[in-house]
Amino acid sequence: MSDSSWTGLRERLLDRYDDFVRKLTRRLGSADLAREAVHETFLRLQRTDPSEPVRNLDAYLFRTAINIAKNKRKVESRYLTFSETEALIGIPDDTPDPARVAESRSEVALLVRALAELPPRRRAIFEASWAGGVPHATLAATHNVHLRTIQRELELAAEHVRRFCKEKDRVSRRDSHR
Repeated sequence: MSDSSWTGLRERLLDRYDDFVRKLTRRLGSADLAREAVHETFLRLQRTDPSEPVRNLDAYLFRTAINIAKNKRKVESRYLTFSETEALIGIPDDTPDPARVAESRSEVALLVRALAELPPRRRAIFEASWAGGVPHATLAATHNVHLRTIQRELELAAEHVRRFCKEKDRVSRRDSHR
């Protein structure tokens, strides 16, 4: 298409601007979207240089504007609406605050100290079962003992950890009241 034809398309769009906007508004249901589509069509005519001639200027301009509007709606549908954004803003932050992080670290340190007091086999069984999720039958085979022995070792380890933590908590509270 020659440069004069592209100039003709741009001039046609400018001359019939109001008609295109009205027709697009009826088709799209939004005057704002229609105006944006016509404006983008004009800009596109300045950027492109197709090689084929345009037979029906009005139909070409209208179809171009419709395609631009459809693409714009498709892109905008990927964005959150105002109400969706408001709903997300209202979601509470579940991340622990610094005080909770410090408390959790303190609890883990207390558990580590309690486990350090256990006999080596009992500690190994407890850690493998509790932290590693190793089945009791596998632990029994690994340590060459009966399943009931594994269960008893776990009971004793858990009882020791409970007592240790309870005692440390009582001491901590007593010290904080002084």
